[in-house]
Amino acid sequence: MTVQDGHHGAEVAARTERRWATISVIIIVVLAMLAAFAGIHQVTMPQARVETIDPTRLHLSGEFVESNLGSVLEPTGAVTVRAIGQQYSFTPACILVPAQTPITLRATSADVVHGILVQGTNVNTMLVPGYVSEQLMRFEKPGDHLMPCQEFCSFGHEGMWGKVKVIDKEEFAAKAKSGGRLSCVGE
Repeated sequence: MTVQDGHHGAEVAARTERRWATISVIIIVVLAMLAAFAGIHQVTMPQARVETIDPTRLHLSGEFVESNLGSVLEPTGAVTVRAIGQQYSFTPACILVPAQTPITLRATSADVVHGILVQGTNVNTMLVPGYVSEQLMRFEKPGDHLMPCQEFCSFGHEGMWGKVKVIDKEEFAAKAKSGGRLSCVGE
């Protein structure tokens, strides 16, 4: 190997390293631009569906009055659950739902940001005053699930727990025949 061959090899290596460095920089710049665009777009464009509600009037009229809270069997066979988070409780404190049924949880907060986390499931949503949170869920078998507030809401937060009680589909249908909203508070 001559000195000239060694010099030529070094030039090839340097040229190859510059190309890879340039490609790496281009990839980083493109990714940064995509992240910036997505962030700006998300901030300036509203979500496809946002429901607002006046948190100061929840208990007076509308969907979240006390007599409308709890579970209801819809004509389609699905179940809708309405709930409110407020310092330091959920209303209803125990949600009754059937197994093997599509369930829509509609919830909001009366005061500060709260969170619903149904342990042992993928149900996890924030309750923000002024907004309605909607979460789809389904439970395959009967059982009890703890439902803590997973968003720090002030002193007393650690005592903010609820429960989801999943019962047999036929048992739920029998209870729903009487009409009204169902919950397992007091059971």
